[in-house]
Amino acid sequence: MINRTLSEIVHCTNCGAIPLTSAEGKSQLNCKKCGANYEVKNGVLVMLPNHAAKEMADSEIHSKQSSVFNYIDHYQKDGIEHDYFQERDPGTEHIERRVREQIFSQFTNTTGKVLDVGCGRAWVAQHLCPKNYEVISMDISLKNTTEALKLYPFKNHSAIVADVFSLPFNENSFDYIIASEIIEHVVDPKIFVENLMRALKPGGTLIVTTPYKEKIRYSLCVHCNKLTPLHAHIHSFDEKILSTMYAGEDLQSCNYITFANKIPIHLRMHLFFRFFGFRCWKIADRFFNLIHNSPMRILVKWQKK
Repeated sequence: MINRTLSEIVHCTNCGAIPLTSAEGKSQLNCKKCGANYEVKNGVLVMLPNHAAKEMADSEIHSKQSSVFNYIDHYQKDGIEHDYFQERDPGTEHIERRVREQIFSQFTNTTGKVLDVGCGRAWVAQHLCPKNYEVISMDISLKNTTEALKLYPFKNHSAIVADVFSLPFNENSFDYIIASEIIEHVVDPKIFVENLMRALKPGGTLIVTTPYKEKIRYSLCVHCNKLTPLHAHIHSFDEKILSTMYAGEDLQSCNYITFANKIPIHLRMHLFFRFFGFRCWKIADRFFNLIHNSPMRILVKWQKK
């Protein structure tokens, strides 16, 4: 079955044509201009580009090693090999909880259309769908998006397999776009942000979170005997770098927050802080950053005119 919410806001990733039409008796969308077909699998619309993924080897590590990063193939396999829905260890779960709370504290509208980029375990849909937001979970992995719909089968929740670098959404489609812990993985962060900003409605908000001033560590790959970054993090960001990712004429504002001080993490104080509400935790976190300014996360919010 074709999800109406998706069919109204997507275009052909092959030629850019709109609208796409649904074929009678078939679970797919078709492009009349170029003939491209986009199937629905397990309730998930699959809109990866028909052409081969652009082999973008511009990241520092790939350039140094003269290697090619087929990121679509990589993250499809990653979704199969790594269980994003498994239970986290208490320390990781606590940080992820505070990241989620910081993101949702940026919401000012009580309703709207939300795109969750790199949805992973689909906590955006879990939290926002019961609050009457319309959420689209997007991931390169069919496994993650399928599981997202299975776990959170809300009427206002849909899912799509797509790539930000061939983004299938029309301009001015979303009130909010969330890309949490994703930008450190992508080959070209600037194009990543630019493409997402185009999909925002006027007055819409793009929220990005990522590790703050991360020191990227490497291990030696047993297959190719070359250095590979741990957790596939290929970029490190601070507020100065992130604030230059977008400077379009339609930019209203760009603000950031740094948070999650390292001291409580190293002292395993999450065992105590897990009982704190978000406001109390923020006060404690600011206190530790006054003692020693060492936040682990940064949230950047771009507002469109």
